[in-house]
Amino acid sequence: MSGVGGKAYVVKLRHVNHDANLMNAVDDANPLVKLKELPQFGAIRPEHVEPALDRLLAANRDQFKRLEALADVADWDNFVQPLEDANDRLARMWSPVSHLNSVKDSAALRQVYEACLPKLSAYHTDVGQNTGFYRAFRHIADGPGFCALETAQRKVVTNALRDFRLTGVDLPPAKKKRFKEIQQQLSKLCNQFERNVLDATRAWSLHIKDEQDLSGLPDSALAMAREMAQRDRVPGWKFSLDIPSYLSFMMHADNRALRQSMYQAYVTRASDQGPNAGQHDNTGLMLELLKLRQESARLLGFENYAQMSLETKMAETPGQVLEFLSDLARRTRDIAARELEDVERFAAEERGRGDFQAWDLAYYSEKLRQSRYQFSDEDIKPYFPAARVLDGLFQVAGRLFGLTIREVRDVDVWHGDVRFYEIRDASGELRGRFYVDLYVRPHKRGGAWMDECVSRKRDVRGTQLPVAYLTCNFSPPVGDKPALLTHDEVVTLFHEFGHGLHHMLTQVDYVGVSGINGVAWDAVELPSQFMENWCWEREALDIIGGHFESHAPLPDDLLDKMRSAKNFQSAMQMVRQIEFALFDMRLYCDFDADGGQSVQGLLDGVRREVAVVMPPAYNRFQNSFTHIFSGGYAAGYYSYKWAEVLSADAFSRFEDEGIFNPQTGRAFLESILESGGSREPMDLFTAFRGREPTIDALLRHNGLAR
Repeated sequence: MSGVGGKAYVVKLRHVNHDANLMNAVDDANPLVKLKELPQFGAIRPEHVEPALDRLLAANRDQFKRLEALADVADWDNFVQPLEDANDRLARMWSPVSHLNSVKDSAALRQVYEACLPKLSAYHTDVGQNTGFYRAFRHIADGPGFCALETAQRKVVTNALRDFRLTGVDLPPAKKKRFKEIQQQLSKLCNQFERNVLDATRAWSLHIKDEQDLSGLPDSALAMAREMAQRDRVPGWKFSLDIPSYLSFMMHADNRALRQSMYQAYVTRASDQGPNAGQHDNTGLMLELLKLRQESARLLGFENYAQMSLETKMAETPGQVLEFLSDLARRTRDIAARELEDVERFAAEERGRGDFQAWDLAYYSEKLRQSRYQFSDEDIKPYFPAARVLDGLFQVAGRLFGLTIREVRDVDVWHGDVRFYEIRDASGELRGRFYVDLYVRPHKRGGAWMDECVSRKRDVRGTQLPVAYLTCNFSPPVGDKPALLTHDEVVTLFHEFGHGLHHMLTQVDYVGVSGINGVAWDAVELPSQFMENWCWEREALDIIGGHFESHAPLPDDLLDKMRSAKNFQSAMQMVRQIEFALFDMRLYCDFDADGGQSVQGLLDGVRREVAVVMPPAYNRFQNSFTHIFSGGYAAGYYSYKWAEVLSADAFSRFEDEGIFNPQTGRAFLESILESGGSREPMDLFTAFRGREPTIDALLRHNGLAR
C-alpha cells in the first residue's frame, strides 16, 4: 500500500513541477495555496486540499536541496530560519484542513484527508532523517556562534538534534526505510482508530416515544432530546452517545433498563461487543499500533516505546512514572473504596437497589450528592449562561494578566456559532487571536480541545502573531433560552482557554519553541489546569456567572454547597485516572503484542491492582481510548496527573498572595505563559515558584491530605 502511494506521489510531483501554467491556474483559485492572514474557511473545498499540499511539499523539497548544500557553513539566518519558515508554511496550510476534518466532517473531506496523511508522514520523516540537515544543526551547535544565540534559538537547535535521533537519522539505509514505513502506517492507523470511534458514536442512539420513560430527566435534557428528534424528523425524544446527552441520561434517567442500554452502547463503541458488535471495531488496530510503535522504538535502540516517549518529557524513566502513579494510588485507593461503599449503601438503603451495577453509578452518585449537599447541576446552570461565562472568563484573564479581549466581527468562520476574538496586553499591543466554537452538533468530533491555527514567529518581514482554535461540545441554546452551562462545563472552558493563553501569549519568536511548541508533554497541561482554579473562587464567580434572567449572582448558600461537594468522590475520580495512566504506561512498557496476554487482560490486571469500580466483562473502554492510541498521549497519559501537581502548587502561590494579585499574575505570565518551550519546564516552574513542586497542594485541593 505505501509503495503504491509513494509511486503515485512521485508522479504528481513531476507533474506539478513541469506544468507550471496549470499549477498557477490552480493557485489562483485555491485558498490553501495563497495563504492570507487567516484561513478562508468559506472558500475551502475538499478538491483544494491535495493540489495545495502537493504544491507546497514540492516547493519545500526544492528549497531543502539548497539548504542541504549549506551544511558546513550553516548558521541561524541562512539555514534554521528558512527551514522554520518552510515548515511553518506547511503547518499553516494544513491547519484549517485538519481543523475542518474535526469540526465539519464530510465523506469528501474525509477521503482527501486520509489520502494526504501518508504524504505528510513521509515528508516529516524525510526531514527528520535528512543527514544534511543533521550535519547543519550539528555544525551550529558545535560552532563558536552557538553561545551568542538567544536562549530560545539554542533550545530550537538542541531540540532538533534530539528529534533527529528520534526519527532515525543515524540508522542504516534499510532501517531508515523501515522506520519511515512505520510512521506512514501509524499515521493511517491513528486516523482510522479515531474515525472508528466517531462513526461508532454516531451509529447508535436511543429513541424514546413513551413519555413515562423520561422520568427523572431535567427539562434541559428533554429539550435537547426533543430538538435532536425534530432535527432527524422522528417523533418523541432522541438521546445520543455524545457526552452532553449521554451523561445527562446516565445521571438522571429513572428507567434503569434504558440506562443499561445506554451504558452498554457507550462502553462497547468500536469493539466486538455491544449492540453494534463488530462495526467500526478497533480491536485489531490496537494491536497493530502497539506492534508498530514497539518496532519503531527498538529500531532506535530503546527497549520499549515508553522509553522513547519519555525522551521528550519531564519524567525520565518509565519506572519513575510508575512509582509516581503507584504512590498516588496508595494514598487514595482506600478512600476511593469507602466512597464507593457510600454510594452502594445509599442505593440499597434509600432506593432499595441491592444489585448495584456500573450503569447505576452515575445515577446514584448524583442522587447521593443531591441528598448530601442539597443541590443539583440544574440548580446551578441558570447562573452560567454561556455568553456571560465567556465574557467573565475574559475579564478574569484581564485581571490576572492585564489583557483586553474583544470580539472581531465579519471574520470568515466554518459555522454560524463560531466567534472570533483578539487579545491585547496592558500596553494595547495585539498579542493573539482565537476562534471559539462552543456547541455540540452533527459532524463534529466530541470532546474539547485547543489547537494551533497560526504560530508566533519573527522574520525579516516582522512578527507573525499566533491564532488558536478553542473547541468544546456543550449543549446548545434550546428554544428561546440561551445556552446554560454546568459548572463542569465552565471548568472545561477555563481549561481550554488556559491552553489558548499558553499558545497566544508567548513572546518567543521562533516557531519550534513558541507557545506550546517544544513544551514537554507532561508540562503542557500546567496552564490549562491552573486556570480551572478560578472557577471556585467567589471573587471570580461574581464575574463569570449571573442568573440568565435576573442577573443575580450565584447565591452564597449555593456556592457553599458547591464547595462542600467539590471533592465528592474525588478519590474515585483519582484512582480512575490512575487506572488509565497505569494501563497506558504498562501497555507501552511491558506489553508484548505478539505474546499470550491480551490488551483486555492487561487492563483487567491494572484494575485488580488500583480500581474500586469493576466494570462488566463486555466493557471495552480501551477500544475508544483515543488519547493513547490516536491522540498523542501514548505512554503519556500520566501527564494529566503529573501536570496537576505543577498546577496545584502554582495556584497555591495565588492562595497565599491573593487570587488576583497583579504581581503574582505578572510572574506567572512571564515565567510560564510567555516563555513557551524556550527553557526546560522545571526551570520555568522554579522561576515562578521559587522551588521545585511538591504534591501537597494537589492532595489538599482534592481533599485527600492526611
